[in-house]
Amino acid sequence: MLIKAGYNIAYECSADTPMLLMMHIRPERHPDLQTPEAFSVEPYVSYRNYYDSFGNFCTQLMAPPGRITFKCDFMISDSGLPDVLPVGARQHVVDELPPEVLIFLLGSRYCETDRLSDLAWSLFGGVEPGWERVKAILDYTHERIKFGYAYARSTKTAWEAHQEERGVCRDYAHLAVTLCRCMNIPARYCSGYMGDIGIPVEGVMDFSAWFEVYLSGAWHTLDARHNKPRIGRILMARGRDATDTAISTAFGSAKLVQFDIVTDEVRNA
Repeated sequence: MLIKAGYNIAYECSADTPMLLMMHIRPERHPDLQTPEAFSVEPYVSYRNYYDSFGNFCTQLMAPPGRITFKCDFMISDSGLPDVLPVGARQHVVDELPPEVLIFLLGSRYCETDRLSDLAWSLFGGVEPGWERVKAILDYTHERIKFGYAYARSTKTAWEAHQEERGVCRDYAHLAVTLCRCMNIPARYCSGYMGDIGIPVEGVMDFSAWFEVYLSGAWHTLDARHNKPRIGRILMARGRDATDTAISTAFGSAKLVQFDIVTDEVRNA
């Protein structure tokens, strides 16, 4: 299938404000592009692109005082198939994990493994390691948190989401990632486009968060909010948690004033 995606995102800055953006798709999806990512900045300012330590494609610029708008649109091909669940996949013991995977066992800004470790082992210690344990964590997270945009808070951690039992997609991802890490299962946070393809329309389009686990020598995509395979994910960024995958980081005051996201299947293409 073909998917048309993009955004129109604007900020209001009170002074010259350095910004880092993570608004491009991951390099792994570049071969699927049917049109280039048409990225633009209004008013135009010079910028430079770079890859961070997680392989995310980033942009650095200085936003001037006033309104600055970032736009992008592209067409991308997709298999049209739902996520493949790693049923039967094996959990590795820690000392056989590749060195580059070990960082995804550690606590991070929003994933407090120290605060949730005892809970995780009490809940999942008796579950068969591997896919069965991951599935138990998925089910628990999905049932523990009630979804609602009114529950969003940029500072909310996995521990807080668990205690409050409220959150948005990033909170589901943070909690599931944390519980997996507590059980010695490498897990990393992901963000990107995910439209309402194959399901009833759920509301205003937004970017989405999900996560990946490392089982049987490979990374597998999972979604604790929906807890079922979805169609048409377009990965933008991976990292330890939302800190590493933020669409924008401002070193000063930058108020979000417009946020329009498009992710639509192109029919009869």
